[in-house]
Parts: sequence; structure tokens; C-alpha cells
Amino acid sequence: MKTITRQKPYEEILQQLKFCNRVFVVGCGTCATVLQTGGIEQVSELREKLQGSGLLITGSTVIPTACDEMTAASVSENEAAIQGANGILVMACALGVQRLNFYLDKAVLPALDTLFIGLEEHPGYYMEACAQCGQCILGYTAGICPVTACHKGLLNGPCGGTDKGKCEVDQERDCAFTLIYNRLKEQDRLDLMRHYHPPRNAQVVPRPRVKILEQKEMEQWV
Repeated sequence: MKTITRQKPYEEILQQLKFCNRVFVVGCGTCATVLQTGGIEQVSELREKLQGSGLLITGSTVIPTACDEMTAASVSENEAAIQGANGILVMACALGVQRLNFYLDKAVLPALDTLFIGLEEHPGYYMEACAQCGQCILGYTAGICPVTACHKGLLNGPCGGTDKGKCEVDQERDCAFTLIYNRLKEQDRLDLMRHYHPPRNAQVVPRPRVKILEQKEMEQWV
């Protein structure tokens, strides 16, 4: 499972850096490295490009995993170079940007757009796997999520446009409910296709979402 990103247009990156002339560049050694949007090579390439645009690069690093506690250690290791910058440009997903913003009082700016959480179906091919909607029905749909697998996000069967098992919106893709039907049939659970799912409640979980562990839940990790 990877967070899928793509690099922002260079002009947009420069626009964000409009008020910064000394920049520290951060990459991520996990998802962004695999996607080739924020690994060692991409950080080096962006550094050179920014220098060519007249910006001073105080330093750079690729954090093993930019969205977790490794960020704090990396900030500490690169403290001098970070303090010498007035802008931190992050080649990581939005989680990595927000994690760095948590530790720093400087402008922390994204060099990437975060697209979706993807499951690698085969090398280099990622499909959106979960919209984190808070109303999981995978138990009824043989582990295939219609919210993400169906172009229209339908919950109770295919639309009238499906043709020979293909999606009417993108005929290169299998209809989500053909996949669900076939999987349920193999598992001898086709009766689940008759289960009605009411319209999803967009307010099921208020934003911003939070999860607070109870003390007894926290103790098991101590």
C-alpha cells in the first residue's frame, strides 16, 4: 500500500517559494521513492533546478519515512541547515508535509500533489484502494470496494451502462460489480448481492476526524 503522489508543475513550486530565498529540500525514502517523486535522485534534480532559478539551497535530506517519528530525528540531524533556510520544500505526501510542519516554525511547502492511497496490483501499477469513508462494506462485497473501484461509487449493483463486464466510463476497466459478483460466486456467497446498502452518510464522521485511544488501549503498546 502506497500513498500516490506526483510532482507539482515547477512554476507552481516557484510561486510557493516566492517569499523564500533560502531553501532546504526534504524527500521521503518510502512511498515517494518508490513512485520516483521524492527519492534521492528527484531531490538532487530539484535542488539543481532551484539553484538554476537563483535560490540558495542550504541542504537536503531524504527521511526514511517522512510521515512518522523518523521526521523528528531527521530535523534534529539537519538542524543547522534547516535553521539557515526560510522555506522547507517537501517532496513527500501531504502527511509528510504536515508532520514536518508540526516540528518547524518555518514555511513548510509541498513539492508534490497527493492523489490517493494505492494498492500495487502488479509492479508499477497502483489502484486506489480505500477512500477512508468510515462506512466499510467490504464484508458484503468480497473485499472489493465499490466506492473506489466503481467510477460512479455505486453501492447496490452496476449501472445500466456496463457492457460485457466492462465499465461504461472506462471500457479498459472491469466493472466493479462484475468483479464482486465473480468473487462472491467463487466463495458461494452470492446471496450477499441482494443486501441493500442505504445511501452513504457523508456526515458519518465529522471533519476533521480524530481517534483518541483509551488508556487501556495505549497500555498494550508500553
